[in-house]
Amino acid sequence: MLRKVVNLVNKAPRSFKKGIMVATDLFLIPFSLWFSLSLRLGEFYTDFRSTMFLFVAVPFFTIPIFARMGLYRAVMRYVGRAAVQQIFTGVVISAGIVLVLTLANWPNGLPRSVFAIYGFVAFTLIGATRLLARAIFGGRGEWRGKRVAVYGAGESGRQLVSLLRAGHEYRPVLFVDDSPELVNREVEGLRVHNPGDPGLETHLTRSGVVAVFLAMPAVTRTVKRRILKRLEEMPFHVYTVPRLNEIVSGAAPINQLREVAVEDLLGRDPVPPDELLLRRYISGHSVMVTGAGGSIGSELCRQIIARAPATLVLYDQSEYALFSIDSVVNRIAQELNLDTRIVSVLGSVCDSANVERTMIEHRITTVYHAAAYKHVPLVEHNPLSGVVNNVFGTRAVADAAKNVGVERFVFVSTDKAVRPTNVMGASKRLGELVLQALAPLSKTVFCIVRFGNVLGSSGSVLPLFRQQIASGGPVTVTHPDIIRYFMTIPESVELVIQAGAMAGGGEVFVLDMGEPVKIYDLAKQLIHLSGLEVKDENNPDGDIEIVFTGLRSGEKLYEELLIGGDVSGTEHPKILQAQEDMLSPELLSRILARLETAVASNDVESARALLAEAVAGYRPSQLADDDWSDNIVSVGGLTSGYTH
Repeated sequence: MLRKVVNLVNKAPRSFKKGIMVATDLFLIPFSLWFSLSLRLGEFYTDFRSTMFLFVAVPFFTIPIFARMGLYRAVMRYVGRAAVQQIFTGVVISAGIVLVLTLANWPNGLPRSVFAIYGFVAFTLIGATRLLARAIFGGRGEWRGKRVAVYGAGESGRQLVSLLRAGHEYRPVLFVDDSPELVNREVEGLRVHNPGDPGLETHLTRSGVVAVFLAMPAVTRTVKRRILKRLEEMPFHVYTVPRLNEIVSGAAPINQLREVAVEDLLGRDPVPPDELLLRRYISGHSVMVTGAGGSIGSELCRQIIARAPATLVLYDQSEYALFSIDSVVNRIAQELNLDTRIVSVLGSVCDSANVERTMIEHRITTVYHAAAYKHVPLVEHNPLSGVVNNVFGTRAVADAAKNVGVERFVFVSTDKAVRPTNVMGASKRLGELVLQALAPLSKTVFCIVRFGNVLGSSGSVLPLFRQQIASGGPVTVTHPDIIRYFMTIPESVELVIQAGAMAGGGEVFVLDMGEPVKIYDLAKQLIHLSGLEVKDENNPDGDIEIVFTGLRSGEKLYEELLIGGDVSGTEHPKILQAQEDMLSPELLSRILARLETAVASNDVESARALLAEAVAGYRPSQLADDDWSDNIVSVGGLTSGYTH
């Protein structure tokens, strides 16, 4: 019955609800006066004839004051600290009215101290009715919804609880927080529990909790990773709320729950970028990005347009990808009120005439070459296409830049170019060799930036894991010991731009990717944080099975960033410079000519042989596990490997 009444009131017009609040206060204010007089006199007060004016005047003046302060605009289900402060202020003013009337001896003989008693009683009764209304009319989630715990009893956690209580889907039942000032206290009516309590999991289970909401958007990734390690051991689905900067900017509301981001699992706190380096060869310059529609290229375009170039040329062979990034970049330029000229050019990097014409027409000064075929298995099965795009396409763009006098050319490379076991990596390394040979012969500053896997790129394994978990598994991992470096796309692109700005010519920069991650462990973490258990021989009743599919063609267990061990620091703590061997221009020219002939005659074996001749360490067959695990040397967060 009560629930039906609540639903009817919730659906009623706003004016009806406001009328109920006013009517309630019209009763409570005179009642508080009567009760205060009764307390002061020590008996039930009955002399209403002499004090009738007081009983009429106080609510007559108080109700408009309450209305002016916005007490009747507040939505009962969201009543919180601010509303309580408004009630307190309003009641203090009302008590002041009582004091003025008694000091004026109107009515005669009324005890002057009654105003203080009245203020206390009125605040208690009016405040209690508001909180009771919130509990009843805002408590739809108290009767139904999934029971959840909120990790973080700070401002974000309190806001989240208020929003969840207003909805139907979730019912917050407790807080978890490691703050000594909050543990074992009540916040928003919920008990705060210590995450270090060994009985926490048992308590959460008994409370019927099915999910934990991580409401600590301002903490660092290192802290968040430590929290997630605790939660990973518990059988609850873990969600996060947006980061503080997203909430403040309006990009995401605080109640927008998300799956745990993989970058939070990695625990790497990015180094704040040097804005001077980011702008040095972009602001006011004419910039061209090849492969503009790809994962890295599109992020390059987003970050470049934010630095106000004079011209930004988007170059890509995919019409759909080019259209998509063109729309994004134009929207950003509009939002930032920029007068940057944005040009989209549809074409292949192998079309040297088109590339050169584009550079001349738009007076390009800075080029970011991100166009590449990068998916290892696809390129392995289409090796000649990979060679054409990654080697000859790179040479065409580099030659065009040299011919027209581009000031700076930044080549986006990959860790798979180091001692490659696949055509993709070998072709990218040969592209590096092309630039290394060209750098001393040109006024254009050529540099190479090499880094590992980026989170969320097309073909990334991590979105696949989430999809497989959502569909009930199994989760597929190629090998139990395979490891990879990971970095977010925005961070990697920031570092690429900064590395390019530091170049003097011919450098190979490598990004410090942090510690490598075991893919099998990452899969297990994602399963656990989804509130599920891994199904294996030790736990046959688990939820999701992890299946090992075997290494794919050309795939290695360990990726590296350095060919040799000669590496030095730069002015940026996350960017290192590698000293790599290079080919003489004459030898490189002969190899490229023979490679062109092999491609023209569709001779795959000759093309592979020429890649092996040019690229040191290229071994087309998959290396045995022991070949790599015995020869790994850690260098400042990077990995340097060597073979016998």
